[in-house]
Amino acid sequence: MKQLALIFILFSTSSVVIADANKGKKLHDEHCTKCHGSEVYTRKDRFIANRAALDKQVKRCQLNVGAQWFDEDAGDVADYLDQSFYHFGK
Repeated sequence: MKQLALIFILFSTSSVVIADANKGKKLHDEHCTKCHGSEVYTRKDRFIANRAALDKQVKRCQLNVGAQWFDEDAGDVADYLDQSFYHFGK
C-alpha cells in the first residue's frame, strides 16, 4: 500500500511540474521574446550559472517588460527555461 501511495505522489508531482513548465513557456513566449530569442540561453558566455541566478534574472526581466506576474508565474517561466535550456534542477 505504501508503494502505491509513493507511485501516486511521484506521478502527480511530475504532472504538476510539466503543467507549470507549459504555463511558463506560454508566459515566456508572450513576454520574453519581445526583447530576445533563445540565443541568450544557449550562448557559450551566458552569465546564468545556477538556479538562483535564473530565478533572479527572470524576475528582473519581468519588471523590465512590465509583465504583471505573480511570483508563481515567474517561477513557472524559470521552470520552463531550466527544463528547456539550463538543466539546473530546483
